[in-house]
Amino acid sequence: MRARAAVTGLSGLSLTPEEAALLRATPPAGVILFRRNVSNPSQLSNLTASVRDILGEAAPILVDQEGGRVARLRPPYWPSYPPPAVFEGWPESRAAANAALLGAHCAAMGLDVVCAPCLDLRLPGAHDVIGDRSFSADPAEVARLGEAWIEGLMAAGCIPVIKHIPGHGRATADSHESLPRVEADRAVLEADIAPFRAVCARDAGRHLWAMTAHVTYTALDPMLPATLSPAVIGRTIREEIGFDGPLVSDDLMMGALGGFGPDLAAASIHAGCDLVLHCNGVLPDTAALLRDCPALSDRAEERMAVARAAMLASRPPARAAAAGNPVPAAPHALTDA
Repeated sequence: MRARAAVTGLSGLSLTPEEAALLRATPPAGVILFRRNVSNPSQLSNLTASVRDILGEAAPILVDQEGGRVARLRPPYWPSYPPPAVFEGWPESRAAANAALLGAHCAAMGLDVVCAPCLDLRLPGAHDVIGDRSFSADPAEVARLGEAWIEGLMAAGCIPVIKHIPGHGRATADSHESLPRVEADRAVLEADIAPFRAVCARDAGRHLWAMTAHVTYTALDPMLPATLSPAVIGRTIREEIGFDGPLVSDDLMMGALGGFGPDLAAASIHAGCDLVLHCNGVLPDTAALLRDCPALSDRAEERMAVARAAMLASRPPARAAAAGNPVPAAPHALTDA
C-alpha cells in the first residue's frame, strides 16, 4: 500500500494497539516525536523500532532537536545543548561539532530526520517565536553556520530539515497561535531568502528536507500563507531558492491555518508540498487526516530517496552508541557554551 503524504504524531511512550492498527491500515510516510513520546533511551529506541516494524526500515522518524528551548531529548539521559544563537561569530568547526554530537544522540535512538537548523533571521521587533533559535540577523552568518550545522547532522547520520522556508524571522506573530502577515516588499525579503538559497546551492538542496513557514508574505502572495501558496512554493521556493528536496509543511494543527478550512492536507499538497505534518497525536484526528490525505507522489518518493541516500553516504561506519544506550555526553565547551 502506498503511504499517505503525511508525517504524523503519536500519543505517548509506546504505540497503542489502535495506533498500530491505524499505521498498518493507512500508513503515513513517517512519524514525528515530541516530549510526550520520550522518557529514556530504552523506551525511545523501542518506540522507534516498533514504528519501523510497521512502516518499514526506510520510514523517516522526525524530531525537533535544535538545542536551547527546542529539544525533545533532554537531561538526565541526554545533554543540554545551547541555543543556535550562541554560535554567532564562532568558527564553523564548533557549530559542526555541536550539531554532529546532537545528531549522534538522535541517530542512536532511531531518529533519522532532525528538524534543524532554523535559517530564519533574528530580527529586532519580530516575535520571539524564532529569537535565539536563529544564528544571527546577518543572512551571510546564518548561511555560514547553517551549512556547518547541516554538515554536522549529516556526519552523524541524520537528514537535516531547514526551516522555515522562505523565512519566519520577520513575523511579528507566533504562527502556533495566529497567522503572521509580513508586509515587507520583495527587495527586503531578499535578506530572508538568502540563507536558504545559499545552502541549497549544493545539489539544489537535494540532500536536505525543508519545512514551510505558515506566514503570508504579501509581496509573494497577498492571500495565502507559504504552506498553501502555489506561487510561493513554485516560484520562490522551487525556482528562486532552487530547492529540489522533500518539502514538508509545518504542523497543520497550528493556529495560523485555522481559517483555511478542513482540507489543509490536500491544499498543501496541491500547492506543492511533498508531505504534511500533523502533530497532535490524537487518534481520531490522525485517522481523519490519513483518510483524506493524498498518497505520496512518485516525485515526493524520489526526493525522499535521494535525501536518504545522501544521509547514508555521510553516515559514519558505526553508530556512536548502540540503539537503546545513551551516547557519551558532549564536551563541556559545547553543552554549556
